Amino acid sequence: MLISDCSTYQIYQYQNESEITMKKLNSLIALATLTLATTLAHAADTAAPAAAPKYVDPNPWTHKTKRLDRTQIDKLLGHPEKILFLDVRRPDELTKIGGFPIYLSIQNKNLAESLAYIPKDRKIITVSNRAHRAGDAGDILLSKGFKVAGAAGVLDYQDQGGSILKIEAPAPRPAASAVSAATPAVPSPTDEKK
Repeated sequence: MLISDCSTYQIYQYQNESEITMKKLNSLIALATLTLATTLAHAADTAAPAAAPKYVDPNPWTHKTKRLDRTQIDKLLGHPEKILFLDVRRPDELTKIGGFPIYLSIQNKNLAESLAYIPKDRKIITVSNRAHRAGDAGDILLSKGFKVAGAAGVLDYQDQGGSILKIEAPAPRPAASAVSAATPAVPSPTDEKK
């Protein structure tokens, strides 16, 4: 009888250990579920804000100059020796928003008198914020015989996933009086005779 009692005890002990193990396992599962739920709730609270709605241009495109998208601009950037970016924005817009890394800056109001500075051997991409002023400039250049690839908006380019360069304003030049005070005086020929 002793063997039988011993076997029953071992079975009872095994069942008891199994129940304890299952309770521990259930507790661990519950803890893991709670931790995951808490983490997901926190992640939802700190998730990135919703993307801004896509910009829809309220003005129809009425220019003869083609409006370029990011893919077309990137393709042209593959041959930088053949293109020129002509940025027609104000200097404060260039520094506030940024632009393409290499450009010629001539505002639309000065374009007609600055045509001699624009090379005719390159395709020109005119640039503004949303491309409308660039379209105006492109139309002027087309009428004067320039090769215009199209008009681009830096904000449109950026909205489509392109990277623009933040352009820093140059440091102010020293005042004229400070420059003349720092420049050593050059003796005049009459000073040497005295």
